[in-house]
Amino acid sequence: MPRLVVVLPLTPLQTGESFTVGSWPLHITVLAPFKTDAAPSEIAQVIAATMAGFPALTVSVGPDALFGRRHDIPVTLIDDNASLTRLHDRLVEALLPLATAPNEPAFSGPEFRAHVTVKQHRRVHAGDELVLAQIALVDMAPRAAASGRTVLATLDLAG
Repeated sequence: MPRLVVVLPLTPLQTGESFTVGSWPLHITVLAPFKTDAAPSEIAQVIAATMAGFPALTVSVGPDALFGRRHDIPVTLIDDNASLTRLHDRLVEALLPLATAPNEPAFSGPEFRAHVTVKQHRRVHAGDELVLAQIALVDMAPRAAASGRTVLATLDLAG
């Protein structure tokens, strides 16, 4: 059963591209990892239908914070953005019927808090403006998987 995540990459990704957990390209997770019995191609079709005509987004970067169970994962928050929240809400509504467990945090977790995780020396900074023009569906293979994370589908946002 696939475990998938939907992200807005800061730089475009290519379908089929793979990377290790530590080398994730910078991105905003717009729908947290979830399990599904649906084929990834079906999930990609639902995303495409849901996002048809949705415009590219420009968001502002806010302050740094610490996430994770132990509050030890450095992130940079994205300032509140109505379009980004609407995109998240649309995806939750569209993909919830395909989730294996509708009570997963992707669908029932606390309020959506958009952020970019700091990766090694790669990061964004408070005051930066980010243009988000692509959405990507990524396979969240287990950390030990030799294949790493794999981009299953990408969709360019309009305009």
